[in-house]
Amino acid sequence: MRGWLAARSVSRGLPAPVPDSGGWRVDTGSEEERRRYVFATTGPGISALAGRITETKVPVKLCASAAVFGPRLPSNWEILSEHCMMIAGPVERPAPALPHSYSLNLRASGPVTHATISAPDGTLAATGYAAEVDGIFVYDRIAVSEAHRRRGLGRALMAALAEARADPSSREVLVATDAGAALYASIGWQVYAPYTTAALQKAR
Repeated sequence: MRGWLAARSVSRGLPAPVPDSGGWRVDTGSEEERRRYVFATTGPGISALAGRITETKVPVKLCASAAVFGPRLPSNWEILSEHCMMIAGPVERPAPALPHSYSLNLRASGPVTHATISAPDGTLAATGYAAEVDGIFVYDRIAVSEAHRRRGLGRALMAALAEARADPSSREVLVATDAGAALYASIGWQVYAPYTTAALQKAR
C-alpha cells in the first residue's frame, strides 16, 4: 500500500505518505481535498480517526468493500465511491496500432512519464501518467475522451507507459472504476482488492 501511495504522490507532485492512525496520510492541500488517509486493512484506527475528523474535504480510503467499511464509520459519514485496486497479470500486452492519423507522444521527467495521444485534428484524445518508486509502477489519471473511445487508445496508452518501466520486475498497479476495471481485465489485469472512499457528509 505504501509503495503504491508513494508512487501516486510522485506522479501528482504531492508530499510522500506518512504513517498515521494505522494507515497512511497524504497532505494533498488542494481546495477540493485538504488531506487523505489510506488504509490497507480494517482496524480500530479507522473508526477513531473518522470520529476526530470535522471537515468534509478529508476523505478516508480503505481496501475493502463498502459493506465492510460502512459499519466502521460514524453515522454522519457517507460512502463516496467504490473502485478497485488492480495489478497487472503475467500475460504480455502487445501495443495495438494507433488508428490512422492519431499520434502518440511520451514525455519523461525523472520517475514520472506522461503519455498523450492526439487526434487527427490535433485535439487531445487520450492522456495518462505513470511513476515508478521502490519497485512499484503506478498508472495514474488514464483518460480517453468520449469522442475517441472504442478505438484502442486506452490500450495503446497503457502499453506505451509500460515501456517506461526502468525495472521489469516492478509491480504494476492502478485503481479503476467499475467500467475501467472491465477494460483492464480484458487485457490481463487482476483485481487485487476493493478500494472504497468515504467522507463526512456535507451539510444539507
